[in-house]
Amino acid sequence: MEQLESPTQPVEQTGFAALGLPARILQAVEAQGYEEPSPVQARCIPALMDGRDVLGQAQTGTGKTAAFALPLLARLSRKERKPQILVLTPTRELAIQVAEAFERYASKMSGFRVLPIYGGQSYTPQLRGLERGVHVVVGTPGRVMDHLRRGSLQLDGLRTLVLDEADEMLKMGFLEDVQWILEHVPDAKQTALFSATMPPAVQRIAEDHLNNPEVVKIQAKSRPADTIRQRVLRVHGPHKLEALTRVLEAEPTEGVIAFVRTKNQAAEVADALEARGLSAAALSGDVTQANREKIVDKLRSGRIDIVVATDVAARGLDVERISHVVNYDMPMDAETYVHRIGRTGRAGRTGEAILFVKPKEQRTLRMFEKSVGAPMEPMRLPTAEDLSAGRVERFRARVAESLEAKDLPFFEELVESMLAEQDGESEGEATLSPVKLAAALARMAQADAPLQAQPEAPRHQGRRDQIEWDEHQGNQGVRGSKKFDRGGRADRFEDRGPARERGPRPKREVRPPERGMERFRIQVGYQDGAAPGPIVGAICNEAGLEGRHIGRIEIYDRYATVDLPSGMPEEIFERLQRTRVNNRALRLSKERGPSHTPAKFPAKKQKRVEAEPAPQERLHEAREEATEARQPMTNRERFEAGL
Repeated sequence: MEQLESPTQPVEQTGFAALGLPARILQAVEAQGYEEPSPVQARCIPALMDGRDVLGQAQTGTGKTAAFALPLLARLSRKERKPQILVLTPTRELAIQVAEAFERYASKMSGFRVLPIYGGQSYTPQLRGLERGVHVVVGTPGRVMDHLRRGSLQLDGLRTLVLDEADEMLKMGFLEDVQWILEHVPDAKQTALFSATMPPAVQRIAEDHLNNPEVVKIQAKSRPADTIRQRVLRVHGPHKLEALTRVLEAEPTEGVIAFVRTKNQAAEVADALEARGLSAAALSGDVTQANREKIVDKLRSGRIDIVVATDVAARGLDVERISHVVNYDMPMDAETYVHRIGRTGRAGRTGEAILFVKPKEQRTLRMFEKSVGAPMEPMRLPTAEDLSAGRVERFRARVAESLEAKDLPFFEELVESMLAEQDGESEGEATLSPVKLAAALARMAQADAPLQAQPEAPRHQGRRDQIEWDEHQGNQGVRGSKKFDRGGRADRFEDRGPARERGPRPKREVRPPERGMERFRIQVGYQDGAAPGPIVGAICNEAGLEGRHIGRIEIYDRYATVDLPSGMPEEIFERLQRTRVNNRALRLSKERGPSHTPAKFPAKKQKRVEAEPAPQERLHEAREEATEARQPMTNRERFEAGL
């Protein structure tokens, strides 16, 4: 008799897969460590996938970028190498951040191209990128207008327009620019507007330019409990494990949860902590339910102290003894952050929340601070003295616990016999004191884990090879992103480091400047956190030079020297006197020493390929420069823009 096959039950999809995203997008999402969509993503992705307009009201840090980037990438045609998606952002920082997000989410899409365009950057790389062809353009309103007027940005193939942080764009004076752009893009397009608030001007734009939109309104979760102390530790990515180890050794912890982004990281970090003598376990999607229960039970009973977990695996984890939550990896949005740190500070107990922040995550930190309603307390990386103090405190606690042990009488008799034997054998010699014997036993017990941490070699605050980074240098990596900005001469300078880090320095041969160059001294050095990149950027911006016109840079502890073309006009010299790097004036002066025959100082108009921006273009660029710091454009800035 022929057997009939039983129908297979369809596998129920969960997470991002349930939203209808294609496999190539899901793979990229998984690589980022995202397992469950946030509320705004769960609502927006299906609507945008269906081609509908979306009006989203959600606070900063709720995952808006992925909410529109993922579905728009899913509908993108890579064969057509012309702008199909245009995203308008209020600041160049956000433009770069959104462009980088598109690139990450499209990591499995070969041939994909995205280009950020914003004021303050040379037109040349932007024109070159547009000429080669891109699929997505992310830009600030002023520079987008300029390219549309030039004809360098063609939107005949545009499918979707996204207005990100619309209320911020209007606050910064871009209302007319946004309206102009809306009037010059194709009518048959999909439009998505995201805004934290809905002032009348934003509502009018939505009514005039959105067609029967899907309205998504997400209420931000409540702020963290007052019993949680929130701190931020600025740390370079490669040194996060070292920083975590120091924090765990120096802090008076009980139970600790360290959140990471992926399950592979959970296993790697937990293994590394175990290898360093800390009791840790990984909790991720790869852990079976039985093992999960064992790990949680060990954490609850104190048999392990540290759990390294992903967000999904930590769901439902409620252990009273959690004293610290460490955000080893930055959470994807503010709601996730609040949810993570809510696992400490419960039932009237105080808790500690520590957030590791890499230089490129400084803007995300500000978003989180805005969401929680208060700045986070800066945290200093524990020193060798802090580590020693923490180890001694834990040793004292173990000794106090041992004093309550049931088998203590046996060891008391053993010690007494050792003291008696020593007294009988040491006639005429110093007797063995109980203190000395206790010290010897303590040393034996800690032979593999010394209580005294080795002192560190002195490090300078401005050095980039150290674990921490200075918050005042945090934004330099944004505009200087190697992914999008043209590498300048600064990339080729040698970073010598401060003198005290290298020990006594032999007298260095001072080489004269090259022909046609003069040497100048600036009053910014390593002690001020100076580095070649910011120096080059400041001089190029103020003097109208290109990086190739700047010669050798030598950075010392209290000052630096830089070789510039001879014949500098007086007005540029005075301007550079007032120019600031790391909030310190350069106070430019000619360095004494040999120089060569003067050459003509390069004029500002010596920029290749570029045409002089029209007055209206200079207005937009000057406005973006002024509003970048959330300040209205001053009359002086208008004058310098030639208006």
